[in-house]
Amino acid sequence: MSSRSKQLVKKARKEIEINKKKVEQDPFRLSYHLMPPVGLLNDPNGFIYYQGRYHLFYQWNPFATNHGSKFWGHFSSADLVHWQGEPIALTPSEVYDKNGCYSGSAIEHEGKMYVFYTGNVKDEAGHRKTYQCLAVSEDGIHFDKKGPIIDLPDGFTAHFRDPKVWKQDDTWYMIIGAQDENKDGCVVVYTSTDLFKWQYQDVIAGSNRHPLGDFGYMWECPDLFRLEGKDILLVCPQGLEAKGIYYQNLFQSGYFCGEFNERKCEYKHGNFHELDRGFDFYAPQTTLDEKGRRLLFAWMGITDEREPHHPTIPYNWVHGMTLPRELYMKNNRLCQRPVEELKFLRHDEVVYKEVCIHNETKALEKVRGKTIELVMEKIETDSLKELIIGFRDYATLTYNVSGKKLVFRRRSVMGQGMEERVCMLESLETLHIFLDTSSIEVFANEGEEVFTARIFPQHQNEDIRFIADGRVQFDLKKWDLTQQKGRL
Repeated sequence: MSSRSKQLVKKARKEIEINKKKVEQDPFRLSYHLMPPVGLLNDPNGFIYYQGRYHLFYQWNPFATNHGSKFWGHFSSADLVHWQGEPIALTPSEVYDKNGCYSGSAIEHEGKMYVFYTGNVKDEAGHRKTYQCLAVSEDGIHFDKKGPIIDLPDGFTAHFRDPKVWKQDDTWYMIIGAQDENKDGCVVVYTSTDLFKWQYQDVIAGSNRHPLGDFGYMWECPDLFRLEGKDILLVCPQGLEAKGIYYQNLFQSGYFCGEFNERKCEYKHGNFHELDRGFDFYAPQTTLDEKGRRLLFAWMGITDEREPHHPTIPYNWVHGMTLPRELYMKNNRLCQRPVEELKFLRHDEVVYKEVCIHNETKALEKVRGKTIELVMEKIETDSLKELIIGFRDYATLTYNVSGKKLVFRRRSVMGQGMEERVCMLESLETLHIFLDTSSIEVFANEGEEVFTARIFPQHQNEDIRFIADGRVQFDLKKWDLTQQKGRL
């Protein structure tokens, strides 16, 4: 570790210590989600199962709640539920990453962990340079920077970042999010046989190649993997225009489903699908674990005009991670479900069978709380026009039967009434809902559609209400969820 890196680590630790009491006093601190000890957290990085533990790195500015020079913070876990803070993995300390160790990925090779990331550099005039960099670890905790391994190729702007690496047969592949000289977003691919020397191959997907034409000025955080016979490309296009109920966030996060020809480095795909319909979901990253599951974390936040208004900022922290999710295919759609291990958090189960609500508002006596899990099954909507579920007088989830719409609404953090996100849903069969102190994640029909959002209700309000226009019947289970132990 360089002397500059040691200084930055010492300064970050001091910042944590100074702000510890203030951060812990915030009633909106999350209970069972990952969040920064102080400062701003955003993209998940280097998600990997390595030497018997899950490792999740993250973009982190420990010195402020804005997007300054990024470190790689680090959590690890044996079970995806109980996480502990690890030493800072990467600091913006070298000439090739002095303005930020930007997002990237991790792989295991010959017992070592290799992390690939984007080094961000800006000169006094604000001009940007980017380098794709490598660091290596013997233990997954302490990292030795090897420096840049890929310089910016011709034909692209300096918006060239977020390397994701994997191995197929005897070849290593790297995809990178990029912007070409025409200001079109795209994904490029490189290959290597030794992880140090990389050869540029081609653009495998992009705005000017998309079936719908112009599709954003920058594509961030690409991730390409095979799942149940399909090659899935996750990507975050920036600059999409809203179209009806689609593309309502400032930046989008979604996927293409197709076929990747590794020999020709070609990717043929269909249309883009949004991965999450909520307000706060971005930069998803996946890994394959020892059980053969394709797991995903995403940033439970987004950079938009709401960000400076989060009520956690006076307490010197902002944003968190989603729950870990398992991906699977259903009718050629990519679906998400919370990982099984989250059941370890459950206690004090409450069960209601055949709950019937008929043209009324009903609160079930034991269904309330700030940190709970709800499962609604066997939902019968034959005699229903509309079902509304209200959460702590701050957010609602509405299913309109005739319109086949699922609508999530929340109060704006900017104090401008309610705001909403919508998806089409042919029928409502199940709802699986995780409510934390200041977040909600809704999985409809086994994760066929998902809403993720931060919410900031009155602290004492734990009410949950069901409102039916017509008649609805369902089975319901509720658990309180225990706060994790051993976190930073």
